[in-house]
Amino acid sequence: MADTTVRIDGNTLRLPGGASVRFIRTLRLPETGTHPLPPGLGEFPVRRVADYGDRVPEAMRGRGGVMLPVYLREAMWLSFAGTREPAALQVGVGKVCAVSGRPWSDRLSRDPQNYVVLPRQPWLDGINSGTGTVRQFVAVPLGLGATVEGQVTGEEVWGGVQLQSFGLNDRELARWRAQERRRAEQTRSAFPGAPGGALGGFGAAMPMAAPPAPGAVPPPAASGAAAAAVPQRAPAAMGLGVGGSMRQEVYEDDRPLSDWSEHPAGRIFVHLVTPPEWRRITGEAAPPSPVDRAAYTRAGLPWFDYYDDDAEDLAPTDTLRAVKPAGDWLGDDHEPWQPPAPGQVRPLGDAPGKPVEDGDW
Repeated sequence: MADTTVRIDGNTLRLPGGASVRFIRTLRLPETGTHPLPPGLGEFPVRRVADYGDRVPEAMRGRGGVMLPVYLREAMWLSFAGTREPAALQVGVGKVCAVSGRPWSDRLSRDPQNYVVLPRQPWLDGINSGTGTVRQFVAVPLGLGATVEGQVTGEEVWGGVQLQSFGLNDRELARWRAQERRRAEQTRSAFPGAPGGALGGFGAAMPMAAPPAPGAVPPPAASGAAAAAVPQRAPAAMGLGVGGSMRQEVYEDDRPLSDWSEHPAGRIFVHLVTPPEWRRITGEAAPPSPVDRAAYTRAGLPWFDYYDDDAEDLAPTDTLRAVKPAGDWLGDDHEPWQPPAPGQVRPLGDAPGKPVEDGDW
């Protein structure tokens, strides 16, 4: 029987079949105009829900998975660097597909496509809401209607982020591995001193690779009298809304749907918690609030532009195109904006760990 366990390796989620996902802190874009890709400003720390016993609310414990701390209106993107084998990855925001705008499904679909193809898709910064563009993932509280979930479904029940991976079927995976072995042998023959490209060599480094998260203090005891003494209270639940628009394609799958397995290899629920809630649960301080974008740009640091002319961009769906930015609920964004100079926009070319417990969601 295939292993469906998702594992956490540092701050990286490793889903069955070789898909790797990291959550990257970044600069929040203005909600008007279309912009280059913002930089990575470090990884979000990720912790297993199961490690904190009664310190987490019952609903979070029931859904299992992992959690990370996020500030109100903080932006993030998902990095897929390090993915070892081809994978179809579904990304849900409050159990609404970030690619198709349709409800969460345990099946892959092509009409419309409800997944991203790894490693062809190196990262995902937001929902697929425009031709050749996405709208940035931005953290907002549940209860205002500002989340993608609230705007698409009319309810805010789930929050967080959901990930589900599908591998190639057995026939196609064997064919792909054989091709990779031949490619590695050709590389070794052409360049005798080269490493040779081991099987599963996907995953170029991110633009402005994110530094490791600060060292974490050991988790507090999750059982016994100490854990029982922690008062239970409802968390300040968070979900993802949208912010500014950026130039990024969500690529169309060039494989037939029949190449993929019919059943998911693994899935995980990612809870978003506020920094005070994070400290209460884990005993750790959340990372400091991100640097403001004007200071970043004034310092001459890079923004990015990525284009793959061998891939086809997915058309946006009407559902996601209609999602309104967080500012419509939270008020105007008063953080100063200084556009990057042309020289600051850089063009970009084309493990084991602890298992994470899944729950009921």
